[in-house]
Order: sequence, then C-alpha cells, then structure tokens
Amino acid sequence: MRDRIGIRVEPMLATLVSRPFERAGWVYEEKYDGERILAYKEGERVHLRTRNGKDRTSAFPKISSAIRSLKARTLLLDGEMVVFDPKGVSRFQLLQRGEGTVVYAVFDCLFREGEDLRSKPLAIRRAILENLIESSPSLMLSRRLAANGLDAFRIAKRRGYEGLVAKDSASPYVGGRSTKWLKVKVHQEDEFVIAGYTKPSGSRRYFGALLLGAFQKGKLRYVGKVGTGFSEKFLASLYKRFRPLVRLRSPLSDPTREETATFLAPQLVAQVSFQEWTDDGKLRQPVFLGLREDKEPKDVLLPEVLG
Repeated sequence: MRDRIGIRVEPMLATLVSRPFERAGWVYEEKYDGERILAYKEGERVHLRTRNGKDRTSAFPKISSAIRSLKARTLLLDGEMVVFDPKGVSRFQLLQRGEGTVVYAVFDCLFREGEDLRSKPLAIRRAILENLIESSPSLMLSRRLAANGLDAFRIAKRRGYEGLVAKDSASPYVGGRSTKWLKVKVHQEDEFVIAGYTKPSGSRRYFGALLLGAFQKGKLRYVGKVGTGFSEKFLASLYKRFRPLVRLRSPLSDPTREETATFLAPQLVAQVSFQEWTDDGKLRQPVFLGLREDKEPKDVLLPEVLG
C-alpha cells in the first residue's frame, strides 16, 4: 500500500545529567512536561501512540485532525502532548485533568513521503520538520532556548521550565536511552510505581498517602510516600482503580514502617514533583501530579545521573 509506513519505532530517550554544559555542535531545547507521542500519518489515517505503544488517537482528535491536514502523504513525527499554564509553562497536571488547550510540540521527523529519515543527522531532520510544521492552536515546533547550553539553562530556570534537553546535531535517531540526547532538570519531577496506600485521617476519605517505589536491579525500592496534590474527585477515582490491585504482601523490597498500609500489585505509575532526594534515598516534599498511562512500571528505575 502506497501510504503505508512499514516501521514501528521505539522512541529515542534522553539520559539524565547532573549539571548544564556547553558543547560544540549541540542544540538545546525546552524540556516539556507532558505525554510523549509518536504520530503516524498514512494518507488520511493518523495514529497517535505512546512510548509504550498504547493508542491515544481518540484522546486527541484535534491533534489528529491537524496532522491529517499536513501536506505530506506519509509522516512519522515525535513530540510531546502538552498544556501550557498562563505563563507559558507546560504542566503535566493540566494535561492529566483535561484543563486547557492541548498542543502537540513536535521535535523530530523520522519518516516523510516514503523515506526513512532515522539515519540522517538531527540537523537535517529538524530542517525537514521546520518546512512541515506551522504553528497553530494544535501544533508547534519544540522551542530552542539558546545556542549556548549554559545560557539555555539560565533561560529555562528563569522561565520556570521543567528543564532542557541537549541534542547532538549530528546524531541519528536511535530507539532507547541515548547519550546523544541529554536532559538537565531545573525542577525535580519523576515517575514512581504506586506500591500501596495508607489509611486516611481526619475528614479525608479513601486513602491518606501513596507508597512509592522505583526499580533497582530488579527490586522495587521504597522511596517514600506522597499525600498532597489530590482533589476529592481524583481520590475517589484512584481508590476505585486500587481495589482490584490489593494484595497481602508488600511488593517493596524495603520496610515502610507504615502500620496502616494497604499494599497493591505494582501496576500503576504516578508522576510526582519533589524538592530533592534525602540522604537516605527518600523524596523530600513530594506532590502528586497524576497517573502516567504511557509508562510501564518495569521501566520506572531509580535515577542514575551521569556527570
């Protein structure tokens, strides 16, 4: 079939580094706080898929329509579904709650008009993308911050962005974690597996706090609990999802010291912001932002920072 894209792609993932840097031949983009999506356009058909292959086409009809209107018959785009707050900062919790206008921030083009572009340098793929995408209420090009990485980090920090992604302009597109794409965080935010919950207290209903974990060498390590960031409606909906997951034994390899804990099969992933890691490997001042439907629990690893 002429309009068929004969590949299904694993997304290229950035490696976390501890500090900003400047490097010749690299570019620096805003790091978005949203949902990673690969968009396949095959003639009049558009499919939107998460990084773990889930079909999200029906969730974003305006995005699908905007991609369908692009001139190329076949396209494979990589980007992030985001919702911006009034200050122009992407916020995952707004996307999760269905508040605001969803925009597809596109940062790569992997296939166009029958040609697989993954082996071409990023600089060429970006130039192709710039000729394809015009800013609209539904589509935008990912924002480049500054030519110098240190200046780019200062801009990201000043504007309140989650961080930046640095990319080697000469790099091909390779699925999986790569050191040709590096991310530097301004604000601490990550995914964690929900391992259980505590009993509510006072006037609160359903549950008190979520017990969180992340995998390290095949074991689910306890990283702390989060008890803020929930609306009453979301407490109820989460509690409903928890009921079939209840189990007697803890899935965590470490003791939690929570006498009122109810343990869950580790099948759900939470997005959490936090101040910092404590010396004993726990989250300080965590806030629940939402569920990550696009992440598999087995992929939630304790962060290993380069540099």
